[in-house]
Amino acid sequence: MTSSDPQSEESMNEESFVPVFSSSNHDAEMEAMTIKSILEASDIPTMLVGPHMIPSLDFQVHVPEHLLGQAQQIIDDARLAGPRAAEEAEAESER
Repeated sequence: MTSSDPQSEESMNEESFVPVFSSSNHDAEMEAMTIKSILEASDIPTMLVGPHMIPSLDFQVHVPEHLLGQAQQIIDDARLAGPRAAEEAEAESER
């Protein structure tokens, strides 16, 4: 199947998103937004889920299930590189 195949596009639209990050810490929203920026800078689609409607929920970042392993590796690499690398990745995604 090619990317222009309607069945392939439909499968991608129906793919489930799974959490790659979840936290209820005091800085969870900021961390979730940073992780979202890092993943999007790496061309991984994300969905941010937060407690805006239901305060008892965690802040979460979801990614397509087939990209979960890659997303986890990117997050691990970013954590190892430190805050400076995260700021650079976020600045890059804003361009």
